[in-house]
Amino acid sequence: MTAQDANALFERLVGRFSANPSVTPPSAGKGFGASGLKVDGKIFAMLSKGDLVVKLPRDRVDELIASGTGTRFDPGHGRVMKEWVSIPPSHGRSWSELAQEAFEFVASRAR
Repeated sequence: MTAQDANALFERLVGRFSANPSVTPPSAGKGFGASGLKVDGKIFAMLSKGDLVVKLPRDRVDELIASGTGTRFDPGHGRVMKEWVSIPPSHGRSWSELAQEAFEFVASRAR
């Protein structure tokens, strides 16, 4: 799967979540999360290096890694983030479900 395919998959997610008034779509800016979907100002899903990156509870992240679905997200400074998982486009069929999980997780913590 190409980066173009990953972008198309992510654009579908953006379209799906943008109908929700509590969701902010990606912005044109630079920096961590500028390209991400946010709920109540907090990032729950973004595209990074062609992978979907979602914020989930630590035990769910561990589960996805153990199953081979994803890898721990490293934003580039060599320190992995415990509540973030990278899901490659080869698991694109699960992107929508995982983004929904991430939305619910982050929304529940924002209140």
